[in-house]
Amino acid sequence: MKRCKEVVALASLSIEPRVPKAGENGKCVGNNNNNAFACNLYSRERKIVCVTSANSYFGAHLTKKLLARGYLVRVTIQNPVNYEDMKEFMREEEISQLQSVVVAKMGDAESLCDAFRGCHAIFHTSSFIDPRGVTGYTERMAFLETEGARNVIEACGRAAYVKRCIFTSSLLATIWTGNENIGPVKIDESCWSNEEFCRENKLWLALGKTRSEKVAWRRSRELKVNLVTLCPGLLMAPSFPNAHIETSIPYLKGGQIMLKQGILATEDVNKVAEAHVFVYEDMDYGACGRYICYGKIITRLEEAIQLESRLKMHGLLSGENDEIIPPNLSNSKLTRLLDRASRRVSCKLS
Repeated sequence: MKRCKEVVALASLSIEPRVPKAGENGKCVGNNNNNAFACNLYSRERKIVCVTSANSYFGAHLTKKLLARGYLVRVTIQNPVNYEDMKEFMREEEISQLQSVVVAKMGDAESLCDAFRGCHAIFHTSSFIDPRGVTGYTERMAFLETEGARNVIEACGRAAYVKRCIFTSSLLATIWTGNENIGPVKIDESCWSNEEFCRENKLWLALGKTRSEKVAWRRSRELKVNLVTLCPGLLMAPSFPNAHIETSIPYLKGGQIMLKQGILATEDVNKVAEAHVFVYEDMDYGACGRYICYGKIITRLEEAIQLESRLKMHGLLSGENDEIIPPNLSNSKLTRLLDRASRRVSCKLS
């Protein structure tokens, strides 16, 4: 069988990527003049960044956003066969723009070091365990995800040209505090899910996201890696029913409790990907810590029913209570950052 030429060894990284053009003074040229995100303000620096698990639903979307922004993007996959999965989420012309596709095992820090060498930033999507969620998410997967996070931070600290890591966690790492009555205090970046509570209630995805993010923070301090984490809600997209429905199953375990407490939130996968890029670029201006990311909090029975319909999971969330549920989440930190980023882009385009 003919081997995919795009999956290369690091010793032969020679692909010349095709990137968007930039006009004078950083202004956009071509067909993207009205798309501030796609403006190639940073392309002349030609920074190499690496995205892990680009064969996953979110990893592919993030990769496309970085390409649109003008970065040279190297991606990792767990196995050569994952290249076919990646082609389901990315067009051929998008894949041809990649700097390289590298096979790197999340359980092998040395292979990650090889993949990260020379990169200005590592985007760890935390999607390598079960990128489609088809097999569910088990306690064993929570352990593997934690070990993968440890290896990613270690490799970033040892091999990356610039020790920066943008780490995809989950809103699940913040909301399961073990307190059934959240009260007037909103869930924000200072909140952490209780590991014992997650274990007792078999909330394995929440446990995996919580433990892996904590390990990432601990190891980043030891290795002096500049780390930021994003904690997105349930990912949604126009292609949702066909491409992403399975990954919602482990996320929504305990969904009725989330709904009742005003902490069931969703966000468009493209917005989450853009947020990752903007947070990375804002690290030059002081971005740090955790960022909760969501676009909508489900507060009405009608909204819950609509979500169930999109997920084809009737009865999973909705009950008989038709009262408006007060939201108990805050994403003000990310909102402020995105507002600053928008103003900077506007200034450069004016």
